[in-house]
Amino acid sequence: MTSRAIGSRRLPLAPRIGSRVAPLLPGLALTVAGVVLAVLLNRIVPAVGTLTGAILLGVAAANAGVIRPAALAGTRFAAKQVLRAGVVLLGLQLAVSDVLGLGAPMLGAVVVVTVATFLGTRWLGARMGVPSGQALLIATGSAVCGAAAIAAMNSVSDSDEEDVATGIGLVTICGTLAIVVLPLLRVPLGLDPRTFGAWAGASVHEVSQVVATAAAVPGALSAAVVVKLTRVALLAPLLAGVGVARRRAGTAVAGARRPPIVPLFVVGFLAMVAVRSTGLLPSAPLDAIKTIDTWLLAAAMFGLGTGVHLGSLRRTGLRALALGFASWLLIGVLAYAGVLIAL
Repeated sequence: MTSRAIGSRRLPLAPRIGSRVAPLLPGLALTVAGVVLAVLLNRIVPAVGTLTGAILLGVAAANAGVIRPAALAGTRFAAKQVLRAGVVLLGLQLAVSDVLGLGAPMLGAVVVVTVATFLGTRWLGARMGVPSGQALLIATGSAVCGAAAIAAMNSVSDSDEEDVATGIGLVTICGTLAIVVLPLLRVPLGLDPRTFGAWAGASVHEVSQVVATAAAVPGALSAAVVVKLTRVALLAPLLAGVGVARRRAGTAVAGARRPPIVPLFVVGFLAMVAVRSTGLLPSAPLDAIKTIDTWLLAAAMFGLGTGVHLGSLRRTGLRALALGFASWLLIGVLAYAGVLIAL
């Protein structure tokens, strides 16, 4: 085959790529603007995390009529593909040595508290009449790591966008309350700084909320962050477990598409944990990657927010709200007991 023939085959590649990227540009441009505003909002009001601000801005944009049909492809891309990239990079925040440094009793407590909260919340949701998909997302956000965990689980479970927004709203409310409530309970509960930090890390939803909660008590931050990131690591087996359950359920339906046992982005997350565990990456690149990861996750949150219409949330009612608070109390009590036993 001549070079001219080879070249003639390669020429259509650029137009094909362009035809796929062009429809995404309006939505991606809007998403970038949303992320910039979320970062600025976080600097002005630190209590509002970047991820929380991003999804709130997305919801506001959608319900103010800012999101045009031409932007939907880009915002949906951010809510799914960009989210997966953000979850993968999240693995670089955790090293295996950090987890092992907790010791077997504390590590076991974190696993038990996380699993018990997840299963307990789903059980409560069924008893309270909360739809299964909605209860799954609330359970994931409460047990693991808030908004990012909910969004990641949504990519596996294909829940409604309104359910995603409800779950993120609930973990945001409860996590914000924890920033105020938990430090007030430290002295009455007789917790020293390290034990309080472990309690915050094992019970508060978002990483940023954990940092804000532990920062109120000198000497508590280090333990809080390590325990929290250990919970984040449990997102991978949790997603794999749900994937296995859905795969088995899909076999009962003729012709049903069987979801993967372990999603590819979860494998990427674990690979990044392995890379971080080598200790070869210097701190400066890790800090830069952490910032980039925050932007990616914020873009995903904004994209998710643009798919939420407040009018349709009325059907949620008080049951989901009650489940969110019940789950918050559940993990708070379980984490407190677990920390006292382990430390």
